[in-house]
Amino acid sequence: MMDRGLRTLLVVVAILAALPGAAAGAEDYAKEQVRQQQEQPLNNQPVWKEVRSGTPQVTQVRGIETDVLVQPMGETWRQVREGPIKIYGGTLLVVVLAAIALFYVRKGEIKLHGTPTGRLILRFTNWERLVHWGTAISFSILALSGLIILFGRHILLPVFGLTLFSWLAVLCKNLHNFTGPAFTVFLVLLIGTFIRNNFPEKGDLRWFLSFGGLFSGKETPSGKFNAGEKLWFWGGALTLGSIVAVSGLVLDFPNFDQGRETMQIAHVIHVVAALCMMAAACGHIYMGTVGMAGAFEAMRYGVVDETWAHEHHEYWYETMKSAEANGGRGGSAPMPGVAQREF
Repeated sequence: MMDRGLRTLLVVVAILAALPGAAAGAEDYAKEQVRQQQEQPLNNQPVWKEVRSGTPQVTQVRGIETDVLVQPMGETWRQVREGPIKIYGGTLLVVVLAAIALFYVRKGEIKLHGTPTGRLILRFTNWERLVHWGTAISFSILALSGLIILFGRHILLPVFGLTLFSWLAVLCKNLHNFTGPAFTVFLVLLIGTFIRNNFPEKGDLRWFLSFGGLFSGKETPSGKFNAGEKLWFWGGALTLGSIVAVSGLVLDFPNFDQGRETMQIAHVIHVVAALCMMAAACGHIYMGTVGMAGAFEAMRYGVVDETWAHEHHEYWYETMKSAEANGGRGGSAPMPGVAQREF
């Protein structure tokens, strides 16, 4: 008991002895702060130097960035997003859309040269169409909401006003966040479903050299998918789509302890890849809708007229006719109610 009391007394004496020095140090620090405020009233450099130093700070946050109160790279990310990404990305989309519009005005819809026979060939199964439309719809939602998030403050805010635009921005953010994982699933299914018909084959190089006959008016023979569609599959859907999907998941699920720097890098990669994918998709969407007669119906109903197949995908048409002649599946057959559609 005596030893414990003696130790306590010694501790108290040590504290009392240190008080004058501590008080003197605190007083000197206070005087220095007063002097600095008088000489440099707007200079907070010492405070921010300490914050940026990386030394442990007083915070209740627990995680990968517990000791990081200010992250300087955030300003770099903001400048990249508001500068090069918006300027060059927006310019890319405008140029692509303008080129497509000009091409349509000069060329118009690509129509059949021959007369439809009324006999239809199965081009896409129900599963293929389901996967395609699931990917297309989710991609469209992501593209539209992403463009509003990226450019809406400059284009829509002056028109809609603060209140309406804020509702729209929140709606787009939630649509984007929840549609992203669905797009990823459909993208995987799309790649697995269509990859077997997108490998290089005869006629692809010739198709590239002649631009598919877009300017000559005579279509270059191709398989089930021409070289342009294969380029979209490998470069657009598989490569850019995979980059967009993976980087989007990094942004969508921050609860896996990725830091702000990781998410900022992922965001830049995500936006750049998405803008490039949207630009490439414009050509694909154009040819699949108003650019070529019968293309939209092919994906909507799954069948095409024999004349359409022969003119646009001659090698595939010959393969299907050969399979029919040998008693295989996938040949031409009349389909009441759809056969009368004009392609």
